[in-house]
Amino acid sequence: MITSDHTTTPGAAGSRTVADIRKDFPILSRPVHGGKPFVFLDSGASSQKPAAVIEAMDHYYRTYHANVHRGVYEVSEEATAAMEKARVKVARFINARQSKQVIFTRNTSEGINLVAYSWGWANIHAGDLIIVTEMEHHSNLVPWQLLAQRTGARLEFIPIDDNGLLRLDVYEELLKQQPKLVAFTQMSNVLGTITPAQQIIAQAHEAGAITLVDAAQSVPHLPVDVQALDVDFLSFSGHKMLGPTGIGVLYGKRALLEAMPPFMGGGSMIRTVHLRESTWADLPWKFEAGTPAIAEAIGLGVAVDYLNSLGMNAVLQHEREITAYAMEQLQAIPGLKIYGPDASQRGGVISFTLDDIHPHDLASILDQEVGVAIRAGHHCAQPLMDRYGLSATARASFYVYTTKEEIDVLVQGLHKAQQIFSL
Repeated sequence: MITSDHTTTPGAAGSRTVADIRKDFPILSRPVHGGKPFVFLDSGASSQKPAAVIEAMDHYYRTYHANVHRGVYEVSEEATAAMEKARVKVARFINARQSKQVIFTRNTSEGINLVAYSWGWANIHAGDLIIVTEMEHHSNLVPWQLLAQRTGARLEFIPIDDNGLLRLDVYEELLKQQPKLVAFTQMSNVLGTITPAQQIIAQAHEAGAITLVDAAQSVPHLPVDVQALDVDFLSFSGHKMLGPTGIGVLYGKRALLEAMPPFMGGGSMIRTVHLRESTWADLPWKFEAGTPAIAEAIGLGVAVDYLNSLGMNAVLQHEREITAYAMEQLQAIPGLKIYGPDASQRGGVISFTLDDIHPHDLASILDQEVGVAIRAGHHCAQPLMDRYGLSATARASFYVYTTKEEIDVLVQGLHKAQQIFSL
């Protein structure tokens, strides 16, 4: 349990206050701009890291660094065991049936590209239909554009309504065209919209389609069970879930992964190599060519431990409370417009505009005047910006260490911006 005040809930085993949690994150105690407290509201881009993750990676480099899967000496075996233990932790975290279904990648983008190149090249042909949504991050759009260009496949899109919710009636009509693939986000990085993933996947399977979920925003913030979802592929990044950069995960159903050709060739992904032909290693190593991100995998495993210690239901509940509070406070500011659904249908992400102030100017003022870090831009979702007739928005995003007091500082900064622009 996570409590928002400075005392734990009586009788709640394992409950922690946000104030206690914040002590685990070294960066949150640093000042900015001459002594202002650092208010970090950009976790949707990349979360901060608890000391446990930083220390685990440091310990690896200091005491048992060696390449994995190749050495028979003690230190190499320790490194191999630590990395594979992290894979098991990740598999359990998303409730994968086997750790062999967890492929380490660099990030969400690489996982999606792996599927587009390996599964896509083997299964998508001219005239085949790929369904994507109108609110996808570029990482879950551009790979399918490239695949369609190479194969002659078609792309169609599930639109959103003015509230940022998917038009499932249009989706049902698209399914009548017998798509080969349905790829969609479980949680929008711009609107915060949490999509009905289980329903979308079930309907896709009824139509004979394979499904891929971009879970970059969902896995860090809410419980995700790949078996309950019955999803075919699911990709997410370590750096958005308290882990390090440079490590991500692609989950896939084993039968699909077994049938797919390798994504990249090189060391570690082979069983035998001859001058004119080769055979491939077992899962997951078939898709992990070259020296992997060993320290990063270990750090991700510790990040999973940390989130498990909090409980993902508690993480979700805390973000719901923070998001509801933030929505209420922001909506009270004259001239501020929030994009997306109400707090009950979104995660901890709020994109907004304020009067005629450019989001980049707004972000700069918030940083310099009150020490608040937010994101400004198109958020790698330009088609979604086009949908709303915008070039950019400001975006505040929250996590386990976000407090209501930080939301209050954000609101103060927004009022300050209005004063500066005399609006």
